[in-house]
Amino acid sequence: MDHKNSDNELRHRSHHHRHHRRKKFWRIFWIVLGVFLAVDIIAVIIAWHNIHVATNTMYNPISGDISDRNFTKTLKEKKPVSILLLGTDTGEFGRDYKGRTDSIMIMTVNPNTDKTTIVSVPRDMKVNLPGYADYSPAKINAAYTYGGVDETIKTLKQYFNVPIDAYVLVNLKGLVKAVDQIGGVDVTSPLTFTNLGYSFEKGKQYHMNGKRALAFCDMRYDDPRGDYGRQERQRLVLMSILKSSISYKTVLNQKFLNTLSKEMLTSLTFDNMTQLATGYRSATNSTISDHTQGQGNWENGVAYESVSLAERQRISNKLRAALGLKPKTLKTGE
Repeated sequence: MDHKNSDNELRHRSHHHRHHRRKKFWRIFWIVLGVFLAVDIIAVIIAWHNIHVATNTMYNPISGDISDRNFTKTLKEKKPVSILLLGTDTGEFGRDYKGRTDSIMIMTVNPNTDKTTIVSVPRDMKVNLPGYADYSPAKINAAYTYGGVDETIKTLKQYFNVPIDAYVLVNLKGLVKAVDQIGGVDVTSPLTFTNLGYSFEKGKQYHMNGKRALAFCDMRYDDPRGDYGRQERQRLVLMSILKSSISYKTVLNQKFLNTLSKEMLTSLTFDNMTQLATGYRSATNSTISDHTQGQGNWENGVAYESVSLAERQRISNKLRAALGLKPKTLKTGE
Protein backbone atom coordinates (compact mmCIF):
# COMPACT_ATOMS: atom_id res chain seq x y z
CA MET A 1 0.00 0.00 0.00
CA ASP A 2 2.82 2.35 0.91
CA HIS A 3 4.56 1.34 -2.27
CA LYS A 4 1.54 2.29 -4.37
CA ASN A 5 1.23 5.63 -2.59
CA SER A 6 4.91 6.28 -3.20
CA ASP A 7 4.49 5.55 -6.94
CA ASN A 8 1.47 7.82 -7.13
CA GLU A 9 3.35 10.57 -5.39
CA LEU A 10 6.31 10.21 -7.76
CA ARG A 11 4.01 10.29 -10.78
CA HIS A 12 2.28 13.35 -9.34
CA ARG A 13 5.58 15.11 -8.74
CA SER A 14 6.84 14.14 -12.21
CA HIS A 15 3.65 15.44 -13.81
CA HIS A 16 3.87 18.63 -11.76
CA HIS A 17 7.49 19.21 -12.83
CA ARG A 18 6.68 18.54 -16.49
CA HIS A 19 3.74 20.94 -16.29
CA HIS A 20 5.94 23.52 -14.58
CA ARG A 21 8.63 23.07 -17.23
CA ARG A 22 6.06 23.46 -20.03
CA LYS A 23 4.71 26.64 -18.45
CA LYS A 24 8.23 27.95 -18.05
CA PHE A 25 9.08 27.02 -21.65
CA TRP A 26 6.03 28.82 -23.07
CA ARG A 27 6.65 31.81 -20.83
CA ILE A 28 10.22 32.09 -22.18
CA PHE A 29 8.97 31.43 -25.74
CA TRP A 30 6.45 34.28 -25.62
CA ILE A 31 9.01 36.62 -24.04
CA VAL A 32 11.57 35.84 -26.79
CA LEU A 33 8.90 36.11 -29.50
CA GLY A 34 7.76 39.42 -28.06
CA VAL A 35 11.32 40.74 -28.10
CA PHE A 36 11.81 39.68 -31.72
CA LEU A 37 8.48 41.21 -32.74
CA ALA A 38 9.35 44.43 -30.95
CA VAL A 39 12.72 44.59 -32.70
CA ASP A 40 11.12 43.86 -36.07
CA ILE A 41 8.45 46.50 -35.53
CA ILE A 42 11.06 49.07 -34.55
CA ALA A 43 13.15 48.14 -37.60
CA VAL A 44 10.13 48.49 -39.89
CA ILE A 45 9.25 51.85 -38.36
CA ILE A 46 12.82 53.09 -38.81
CA ALA A 47 12.99 51.78 -42.39
CA TRP A 48 9.57 53.27 -43.18
CA HIS A 49 10.73 56.58 -41.73
CA ASN A 50 13.96 56.52 -43.74
CA ILE A 51 12.06 55.68 -46.93
CA HIS A 52 9.76 58.63 -46.34
CA VAL A 53 12.77 60.86 -45.70
CA ALA A 54 14.28 59.75 -49.02
CA THR A 55 11.07 60.34 -50.97
CA ASN A 56 10.54 63.69 -49.25
CA THR A 57 14.03 64.72 -50.37
CA MET A 58 13.05 64.01 -53.99
CA TYR A 59 9.59 65.53 -53.75
CA ASN A 60 8.98 68.76 -55.65
CA PRO A 61 5.31 69.31 -56.62
CA ILE A 62 3.91 70.80 -59.80
CA SER A 63 2.38 74.25 -59.33
CA GLY A 64 -1.33 74.00 -58.59
CA ASP A 65 -2.48 76.05 -61.58
CA ILE A 66 -0.75 73.68 -64.04
CA SER A 67 -2.36 70.38 -63.07
CA ASP A 68 -5.55 69.48 -64.92
CA ARG A 69 -6.56 66.52 -62.78
CA ASN A 70 -6.47 65.22 -59.24
CA PHE A 71 -3.59 62.77 -59.58
CA THR A 72 -4.18 61.01 -56.25
CA LYS A 73 -7.84 60.44 -57.14
CA THR A 74 -6.90 59.20 -60.61
CA LEU A 75 -4.51 56.65 -59.08
CA LYS A 76 -7.06 55.44 -56.54
CA GLU A 77 -9.56 54.87 -59.35
CA LYS A 78 -6.83 53.09 -61.36
CA LYS A 79 -7.36 55.29 -64.38
CA PRO A 80 -4.63 55.85 -67.00
CA VAL A 81 -2.00 58.42 -66.00
CA SER A 82 0.66 60.44 -67.78
CA ILE A 83 4.14 61.10 -66.42
CA LEU A 84 6.70 63.45 -67.94
CA LEU A 85 10.21 61.99 -67.90
CA LEU A 86 13.07 64.48 -68.05
CA GLY A 87 16.81 63.88 -68.14
CA THR A 88 19.17 66.81 -67.55
CA ASP A 89 22.64 67.17 -69.00
CA THR A 90 24.16 67.60 -65.53
CA GLY A 91 25.61 65.28 -62.92
CA GLU A 92 28.09 63.49 -65.17
CA PHE A 93 31.27 64.44 -67.04
CA GLY A 94 32.01 66.97 -64.27
CA ARG A 95 29.05 69.20 -65.12
CA ASP A 96 27.14 70.68 -62.19
CA TYR A 97 25.29 73.69 -63.65
CA LYS A 98 21.49 73.60 -64.00
CA GLY A 99 21.66 72.75 -67.69
CA ARG A 100 18.84 71.89 -70.05
CA THR A 101 16.61 68.87 -70.41
CA ASP A 102 18.67 66.55 -72.57
CA SER A 103 15.87 63.98 -72.73
CA ILE A 104 12.14 64.67 -72.87
CA MET A 105 9.59 61.85 -72.92
CA ILE A 106 5.87 61.72 -72.22
CA MET A 107 4.83 58.37 -70.77
CA THR A 108 1.29 57.09 -70.34
CA VAL A 109 0.53 54.09 -68.15
CA ASN A 110 -2.82 52.39 -68.68
CA PRO A 111 -3.72 49.58 -66.21
CA ASN A 112 -6.94 48.85 -68.10
CA THR A 113 -5.24 47.96 -71.39
CA ASP A 114 -2.00 46.83 -69.67
CA LYS A 115 0.01 49.10 -71.96
CA THR A 116 2.66 51.76 -71.47
CA THR A 117 3.27 54.32 -74.21
CA ILE A 118 6.49 56.34 -74.34
CA VAL A 119 6.86 59.22 -76.82
CA SER A 120 10.09 61.19 -77.17
CA VAL A 121 10.07 64.90 -77.94
CA PRO A 122 13.12 66.30 -79.78
CA ARG A 123 15.04 68.53 -77.42
CA ASP A 124 15.55 71.09 -80.24
CA MET A 125 11.83 71.35 -81.03
CA LYS A 126 10.99 74.96 -81.89
CA VAL A 127 8.43 76.38 -79.44
CA ASN A 128 7.05 79.59 -78.01
CA LEU A 129 7.42 79.53 -74.23
CA PRO A 130 4.13 80.55 -72.53
CA GLY A 131 5.87 82.27 -69.62
CA TYR A 132 8.84 83.70 -71.51
CA ALA A 133 7.59 85.43 -74.66
CA ASP A 134 10.69 87.64 -74.79
CA TYR A 135 12.88 84.55 -75.14
CA SER A 136 10.72 82.96 -77.84
CA PRO A 137 11.02 81.22 -80.18
CA ALA A 138 13.23 78.82 -78.28
CA LYS A 139 14.11 75.15 -78.10
CA ILE A 140 11.87 73.06 -75.85
CA ASN A 141 14.88 72.06 -73.74
CA ALA A 142 15.34 75.74 -72.81
CA ALA A 143 11.98 75.76 -71.01
CA TYR A 144 13.63 74.06 -68.05
CA THR A 145 16.49 76.58 -68.01
CA TYR A 146 14.13 79.56 -67.88
CA GLY A 147 11.20 78.28 -65.85
CA GLY A 148 12.02 74.82 -64.55
CA VAL A 149 9.73 71.82 -64.81
CA ASP A 150 6.60 73.99 -64.60
CA GLU A 151 7.47 75.87 -67.78
CA THR A 152 8.35 72.62 -69.54
CA ILE A 153 4.95 71.15 -68.65
CA LYS A 154 3.10 74.31 -69.72
CA THR A 155 4.86 74.29 -73.08
CA LEU A 156 4.22 70.61 -73.78
CA LYS A 157 0.57 70.92 -72.82
CA GLN A 158 0.24 73.87 -75.16
CA TYR A 159 1.78 71.98 -78.08
CA PHE A 160 0.15 68.56 -77.61
CA ASN A 161 -3.00 69.25 -75.55
CA VAL A 162 -2.30 66.27 -73.29
CA PRO A 163 -2.70 66.33 -69.49
CA ILE A 164 0.51 65.71 -67.56
CA ASP A 165 -0.20 64.26 -64.11
CA ALA A 166 3.33 64.00 -62.71
CA TYR A 167 6.98 64.21 -63.62
CA VAL A 168 10.32 62.58 -62.85
CA LEU A 169 13.53 64.55 -63.42
CA VAL A 170 16.83 62.62 -63.29
CA ASN A 171 20.34 63.81 -64.05
CA LEU A 172 22.82 61.61 -65.89
CA LYS A 173 24.51 60.49 -62.69
CA GLY A 174 21.11 59.37 -61.45
CA LEU A 175 20.66 57.21 -64.56
CA VAL A 176 23.94 55.43 -63.86
CA LYS A 177 22.99 54.80 -60.23
CA ALA A 178 19.44 53.67 -61.07
CA VAL A 179 20.71 51.07 -63.53
CA ASP A 180 23.31 49.78 -61.06
CA GLN A 181 20.80 49.58 -58.21
CA ILE A 182 18.40 47.36 -60.16
CA GLY A 183 21.25 45.04 -61.18
CA GLY A 184 21.67 46.30 -64.74
CA VAL A 185 19.44 46.37 -67.83
CA ASP A 186 19.12 44.07 -70.84
CA VAL A 187 19.06 46.01 -74.11
CA THR A 188 19.54 45.04 -77.76
CA SER A 189 21.59 47.58 -79.71
CA PRO A 190 19.93 48.93 -82.90
CA LEU A 191 23.31 49.82 -84.44
CA THR A 192 27.03 49.20 -84.22
CA PHE A 193 29.12 51.92 -82.57
CA THR A 194 31.71 52.71 -79.90
CA ASN A 195 31.34 55.39 -77.25
CA LEU A 196 33.19 56.24 -74.03
CA GLY A 197 35.26 53.09 -74.32
CA TYR A 198 32.27 50.74 -74.78
CA SER A 199 31.49 48.93 -78.04
CA PHE A 200 28.05 47.86 -79.24
CA GLU A 201 27.08 45.60 -82.12
CA LYS A 202 23.81 45.85 -84.04
CA GLY A 203 21.30 43.15 -83.07
CA LYS A 204 23.30 41.98 -80.05
CA GLN A 205 21.79 42.06 -76.57
CA TYR A 206 23.86 43.43 -73.70
CA HIS A 207 23.40 43.29 -69.97
CA MET A 208 24.51 46.83 -69.15
CA ASN A 209 25.67 48.37 -65.91
CA GLY A 210 25.17 52.09 -65.34
CA LYS A 211 28.30 53.31 -67.12
CA ARG A 212 27.68 51.15 -70.19
CA ALA A 213 24.02 52.23 -70.30
CA LEU A 214 25.11 55.88 -70.19
CA ALA A 215 27.56 55.30 -73.06
CA PHE A 216 24.77 53.56 -74.99
CA CYS A 217 22.31 56.43 -74.43
CA ASP A 218 24.63 59.40 -74.82
CA MET A 219 26.12 58.93 -78.28
CA ARG A 220 24.53 61.18 -80.91
CA TYR A 221 26.90 62.46 -83.59
CA ASP A 222 27.91 59.04 -84.96
CA ASP A 223 24.29 57.92 -85.26
CA PRO A 224 22.93 58.20 -88.83
CA ARG A 225 19.63 59.36 -87.32
CA GLY A 226 21.26 61.95 -85.07
CA ASP A 227 19.26 62.87 -81.99
CA TYR A 228 16.35 60.67 -83.09
CA GLY A 229 18.61 57.64 -82.90
CA ARG A 230 19.72 58.66 -79.44
CA GLN A 231 16.09 59.09 -78.38
CA GLU A 232 15.40 55.51 -79.47
CA ARG A 233 18.31 54.20 -77.41
CA GLN A 234 17.18 56.22 -74.40
CA ARG A 235 13.69 54.72 -74.69
CA LEU A 236 15.15 51.20 -74.89
CA VAL A 237 17.06 51.71 -71.63
CA LEU A 238 14.08 53.37 -69.99
CA MET A 239 11.75 50.53 -70.93
CA SER A 240 14.17 48.02 -69.40
CA ILE A 241 14.44 50.12 -66.22
CA LEU A 242 10.66 50.34 -65.96
CA LYS A 243 10.18 46.60 -66.17
CA SER A 244 12.66 46.10 -63.34
CA SER A 245 11.86 49.04 -61.08
CA ILE A 246 8.09 49.56 -61.10
CA SER A 247 7.42 47.08 -58.35
CA TYR A 248 6.44 47.24 -54.70
CA LYS A 249 9.76 45.61 -53.80
CA THR A 250 11.76 48.38 -55.45
CA VAL A 251 9.64 51.22 -54.09
CA LEU A 252 10.21 49.90 -50.58
CA ASN A 253 13.94 49.44 -51.20
CA GLN A 254 15.55 52.01 -48.94
CA LYS A 255 18.97 51.74 -50.59
CA PHE A 256 17.48 52.27 -54.05
CA LEU A 257 15.56 55.38 -52.95
CA ASN A 258 18.47 56.79 -50.94
CA THR A 259 20.74 56.39 -53.95
CA LEU A 260 18.39 58.35 -56.21
CA SER A 261 17.24 60.92 -53.68
CA LYS A 262 20.14 63.27 -54.47
CA GLU A 263 19.95 62.73 -58.21
CA MET A 264 16.22 63.02 -58.82
CA LEU A 265 13.26 65.35 -58.38
CA THR A 266 9.67 64.23 -58.76
CA SER A 267 6.11 65.29 -58.02
CA LEU A 268 5.33 61.69 -57.03
CA THR A 269 4.70 61.23 -53.32
CA PHE A 270 5.56 58.00 -51.51
CA ASP A 271 1.88 57.01 -51.62
CA ASN A 272 1.79 57.74 -55.36
CA MET A 273 4.81 55.48 -55.86
CA THR A 274 3.28 52.59 -53.95
CA GLN A 275 -0.02 52.97 -55.83
CA LEU A 276 1.81 52.85 -59.16
CA ALA A 277 3.88 49.86 -58.04
CA THR A 278 0.88 47.86 -56.82
CA GLY A 279 -1.83 48.88 -59.29
CA TYR A 280 -0.02 49.68 -62.55
CA ARG A 281 2.84 47.19 -62.82
CA SER A 282 1.04 44.99 -65.38
CA ALA A 283 1.05 47.92 -67.82
CA THR A 284 4.83 47.57 -68.22
CA ASN A 285 4.37 44.14 -69.86
CA SER A 286 3.52 45.81 -73.17
CA THR A 287 5.36 48.98 -74.15
CA ILE A 288 4.68 51.12 -77.21
CA SER A 289 7.54 53.37 -78.31
CA ASP A 290 7.30 56.41 -80.60
CA HIS A 291 8.91 59.78 -81.26
CA THR A 292 7.86 63.23 -82.45
CA GLN A 293 9.39 63.78 -85.89
CA GLY A 294 10.62 67.25 -86.78
CA GLN A 295 12.38 68.89 -89.69
CA GLY A 296 15.73 70.56 -89.13
CA ASN A 297 16.05 74.23 -90.04
CA TRP A 298 18.12 77.28 -89.14
CA GLU A 299 16.70 80.56 -87.90
CA ASN A 300 18.85 83.51 -86.90
CA GLY A 301 21.83 81.21 -86.55
CA VAL A 302 20.00 78.72 -84.31
CA ALA A 303 19.32 75.10 -85.34
CA TYR A 304 15.75 74.01 -84.58
CA GLU A 305 13.60 70.96 -85.17
CA SER A 306 10.32 72.29 -86.53
CA VAL A 307 7.42 69.94 -85.84
CA SER A 308 4.44 70.32 -88.16
CA LEU A 309 0.90 70.75 -86.92
CA ALA A 310 -0.01 67.39 -88.49
CA GLU A 311 2.75 65.62 -86.53
CA ARG A 312 1.80 67.33 -83.28
CA GLN A 313 -1.81 66.29 -83.90
CA ARG A 314 -0.71 62.68 -84.50
CA ILE A 315 1.21 62.58 -81.23
CA SER A 316 -1.64 64.29 -79.37
CA ASN A 317 -4.15 61.75 -80.68
CA LYS A 318 -1.88 58.84 -79.76
CA LEU A 319 -1.24 60.00 -76.20
CA ARG A 320 -4.86 60.99 -75.56
CA ALA A 321 -6.04 57.60 -76.86
CA ALA A 322 -3.54 55.90 -74.54
CA LEU A 323 -5.13 57.86 -71.67
CA GLY A 324 -8.65 56.91 -72.73
CA LEU A 325 -9.40 60.50 -73.81
CA LYS A 326 -11.13 61.74 -76.96
CA PRO A 327 -8.98 63.56 -79.54
CA LYS A 328 -8.92 67.34 -79.60
CA THR A 329 -8.01 69.53 -82.55
CA LEU A 330 -4.85 71.53 -81.96
CA LYS A 331 -4.66 75.24 -82.68
CA THR A 332 -2.57 76.43 -85.61
CA GLY A 333 -1.35 79.64 -83.98
CA GLU A 334 0.92 77.97 -81.39
